[in-house]
Amino acid sequence: MRLSHPVGPMRPAPRRRVGAAPAGSGSFRPAWPGASRRRRVGAALAALPLLAAGLVGCSGDGPDRAVDAFLAGWRDGTLDKLAFIDPTGSKLAATDVAAQLKQLTGDLAGTVPALRRNGKVTDTDGLASATVSVDWTLPGNGHWTYPTTVRLRKGKDDRWQIIWEPKVVQNDLTSGDQLTVDRLPANRGAIQDAGGKPLVAPRPVVMVGINPTEVKDAAGLVKQLDAAFRAIRPPITPAIDLSDLPDRIRNAQPGARVEVVTLRKDAYDQIRSRIQPLPGTAFLTGTLDLSPSREFGRAVLGSVDNVQKQDIDADPATYGQGDRVGHGGLEGAYDKRLRGTPGASVRILRKDPEGTARPVAEVFHRDPQAGEPLKTRLDTGTQTAADAALGTDPKHRTALVALRISDGSILAAANGPGAAAENLAFTAQVPPGSTFKVVTALGLLDAGAVQADTPVDCPRTYAVEGRDFKNSDFFELGTVPFRTDFAKSCNTAFAAQASKLGTDGLAAAGRTLGLEGSWQVGLEAYTGKISTGGPAVERAAAAIGQGTTLVSPLAMAAATAAVARGQWQQPVLVSPAPPAAPPGPQLKPAAVEPLRAMMRQVVTEGTATALAKVPGDPVYGKTGTAEYDNNPAHTHAWFVGWQGDIAFAVFVEQGGSSATSAVPIADRFLRGLAAR
Repeated sequence: MRLSHPVGPMRPAPRRRVGAAPAGSGSFRPAWPGASRRRRVGAALAALPLLAAGLVGCSGDGPDRAVDAFLAGWRDGTLDKLAFIDPTGSKLAATDVAAQLKQLTGDLAGTVPALRRNGKVTDTDGLASATVSVDWTLPGNGHWTYPTTVRLRKGKDDRWQIIWEPKVVQNDLTSGDQLTVDRLPANRGAIQDAGGKPLVAPRPVVMVGINPTEVKDAAGLVKQLDAAFRAIRPPITPAIDLSDLPDRIRNAQPGARVEVVTLRKDAYDQIRSRIQPLPGTAFLTGTLDLSPSREFGRAVLGSVDNVQKQDIDADPATYGQGDRVGHGGLEGAYDKRLRGTPGASVRILRKDPEGTARPVAEVFHRDPQAGEPLKTRLDTGTQTAADAALGTDPKHRTALVALRISDGSILAAANGPGAAAENLAFTAQVPPGSTFKVVTALGLLDAGAVQADTPVDCPRTYAVEGRDFKNSDFFELGTVPFRTDFAKSCNTAFAAQASKLGTDGLAAAGRTLGLEGSWQVGLEAYTGKISTGGPAVERAAAAIGQGTTLVSPLAMAAATAAVARGQWQQPVLVSPAPPAAPPGPQLKPAAVEPLRAMMRQVVTEGTATALAKVPGDPVYGKTGTAEYDNNPAHTHAWFVGWQGDIAFAVFVEQGGSSATSAVPIADRFLRGLAAR
C-alpha cells in the first residue's frame, strides 16, 4: 500500500483507490493474522560481462585455465565452450549446467557474483581441485562471501573437464534446491521535534473495504460513502475519489475484498455510525507511522511510500522490492540516514515428498541496522497553530513560516491544503508586495534620506517615466510623516522616495536582512532576488515589492526576524545545523529602532489593526499585496511580523486584499499560540 503525506486518509497504490495519505507514513501493521513483515526480493543488479572466449580448457591447457574459464562463463553466462561431467563421469551438456545454475541460485540468478580463484589449482594424477571465493551482493549493498570447491578431471584428450555438482554453487546445496533471499527491513529513524520526541509515531487507522458479494446496489453504496467521507472534519483534501469503485466491485475476483480507503481512527470515528451499517462494508484495524494530524507539516516532513520503479532504477544496489522510501521533504532529503540498512537472510529451499518447496537451512543472515533519527527545530505546538491558522480552504495556496528570533530556529513551516505537497513556505518565488517596504524603509532610514517624522507626500497616483503608481482604492493621505505613509502602506510615497536609494541601495538593504544569501536550512529554500539597477520606473516598482523582485515566505520571515533582532541570522530547520552562513551586519540603531516603531504603528493605526487586540506581547508587522501579472486586480496577499520571540510570514496566493486574507490567518496563528 502506498502512503503519502497526511492531507487526508492513507492512499493505497494505484488501482487501490484511497484518499489523501499521511505524512511520514510507515509500514502498515494490521491487527489481523497473516500479515508478513518480510518480503522476498530478487536482486536486480546490472550484469558485469566478462568474455570467456580464449579461456576454454582445451587440449594441453592446465587446470588453472579451465577453472578461470568456468568462472568467467558463470559470470557472463557463456558455458558452451566448456566440458562438463557429473561426479560419476557422465558427460553433461553446457545448457543443462546453465539451467541447473539458474535453478540453484534462485533469487540470486539475476545477480552477477564476484568470483575469484584462491591460489593455484591442485593437480594429482589427472584429478584437480580449486578453492573459489564467491561474493554475492545482497539487499542493502551487503555481501555474502564464502568459499566453494571446483573439481576437475583430465579427459582422454587431455582436456580438463569441470565436475559439475550443486555444491559448486554452495556447499550445502543438493540437486533441485534453490537459494531464496529475504530482505529484512530496517526500522526507520524517527523525525523528531525540537524536544527530541518523534513527530511520526504509530497511530491507529481503520481500513475501509467492500465485500463485493454483499453489494446489490453499487451506485447507491458509492453515493452514501461519498457523502460520509465529505462529512469528515477537517475536510479530506483532495477528496476521496470513488468514481471507479463500482467497476472494481463488479470486476473483483470471487472472495476478494475491495479496498476503499484507510482512515485515521479519529476521522473514522466521526462517520462510523454512517458507514458501518452499509451493505458490504468491512473494516480492518491496524497502525501506521503517522504525524500528529493530516495537516501537520505535510510538505516539510514529506512521505514514506512503497518503493517505486524509478527508485530502484536510480539505485538498484540500495533499493529493492518491498522497501519503504522517503519522498519529498525531510523524509526524502534524509532518506539515506533515516532508512537504515536492510538485513538479509539466505535460505535453501528443498522440495518435500509432496513437491512443496520448504526452507531447510539458513546459510547466511545479516541483521538490519536501524536508521538514525533526525532532530528538527520544529515545535509541535507552533506547527499545530500554523496548520490550523491556514484552515481548510483548497482554493488558495497558502504558507506560514515561524522562526524563533533569538536563535533562528524554524518552529513551524505550514502549507495549506491548496498547496498539496508543495513546500511553498520555503520554495515559492513570488513578489513580496508592500511587505518589502520594510526593506525600502530600512534603506532610506539607514541612508539618512528620511526620518520617521519626515513629511512625505502621499498622492492618489505618482508617475515615473510614464507609468502611474497608485494606492489601493486610489486613497491619498496628503503630506504626512513617513511613519504614517508606512503604516497606511502608501505606494506613491515609496515610489517617490525610490530614487534616493540610487541604483543599488535597495538591494544592499535587502542583503543586510539575508535576502539573496547563500544559506542552508536543511531543505531546499529560496532566499530571494532583489531588483537592482535598471530604469527609474523599475526601481520605483522594486521599492514597493513589485517589478522583478522575488522572495519566499521563509526569506521574508528571516528578514523580519533580523529587524526584530537587530541582525540577520541564518534560519535552521534541522539539528545539528548545516554549515551556517555568517551573520549579517549589526543594523544601525538609528535606522532599525524607528523601523520597529513604524511596524508597531501598522498594527495600532495602520493596515493591520485587526491584530491590535491579540493576546500576549505587542504585535509588530507589515501587510502587503503583490500584483503578479498585468491585471492590477490579481494580487497575492502577505503579512510579516513578530510577537515576543517569534517572527513569522503569511502568504496567500491570489489572496487579494491582505486585510481580508493574510491578516486573519496571522490573527488565528497568534491566538492559537496564546491558547497553547
